[in-house]
Amino acid sequence: MSSKRVINVGLVQMRCTADPDENMARAVAGVREAAAAGAQVVCLPELFRSLYFCQSEEHANFGLAEPVPGPSSDAMGALARELGVVIIASLFEKRAEGLYHNTAAVLDADGRYLGKYRKMHIPDDPLFYEKFYFTPGDLGFKVFPTRYGKLGVLICWDQWYPEGARLTALRGAEILFYPTAIGWHPSEKAAYGVAQHQSWELIQRSHGVANGCYVVSVNRTGHEGDPAGGIEFWGQSFISDPQGTILAKAPVDEPAVLVQPIDLGALDVQRTHWPFLRDRRIDAYGEITRRFIDE
Repeated sequence: MSSKRVINVGLVQMRCTADPDENMARAVAGVREAAAAGAQVVCLPELFRSLYFCQSEEHANFGLAEPVPGPSSDAMGALARELGVVIIASLFEKRAEGLYHNTAAVLDADGRYLGKYRKMHIPDDPLFYEKFYFTPGDLGFKVFPTRYGKLGVLICWDQWYPEGARLTALRGAEILFYPTAIGWHPSEKAAYGVAQHQSWELIQRSHGVANGCYVVSVNRTGHEGDPAGGIEFWGQSFISDPQGTILAKAPVDEPAVLVQPIDLGALDVQRTHWPFLRDRRIDAYGEITRRFIDE
């Protein structure tokens, strides 16, 4: 049997405000709380420095963007070095004039900037008008070799795509992190809310099963936008294991810091007994790159 490789994974579920400095302070406080509880890797929610501005198409919101690496990743790197923790920080990246990405920076436990992942799948749905703001990622699916393990990072809408999870796992990811901003349209919640949330949770847990890895999904909470509409972010950030079992879960409507020990040694056991990677028919999957198979 494989030996144990236990690490403590932390997540910070946030309620955000219109003040980026206040949000950064809340994020720093959350990382500190997680580290004090023993976390060695800590993930923040998607675009945690601001309200979820993609509810509308407003050019002024581009002013929230910054270079990556840049001020926020530098601040998180200093914090990572001070606390000896890996930090995953989701930021609005200004790459050049008129060119922006939804990006996650990864800081190692010594404070080094390891690199970034740019969100590959960009949604365009009511109150989620991300195509106005973000260019699709062009760095591919990434794995970051940190002090505590090999981490794969994807972002929100990416979580619905088995291809993204698979390609990240095939690069050696032991944990899939999904910084997220997802919630209910209040007008739809009564009719569709339970099914929407269950689908979101189920698809991510299934990525852990299919790829034999842990999943950490980190959402925000609270209502943002038009008081009569807007988005009610559903919280419920969670950590699940390679069997899809939820190990820890945050509440619906409150900020939370969770820390959960996980055994990376369990991946070898899981993948040996459920050898999905071994039995893949890589010779038969060429058509996966087609948009749709019409004939």
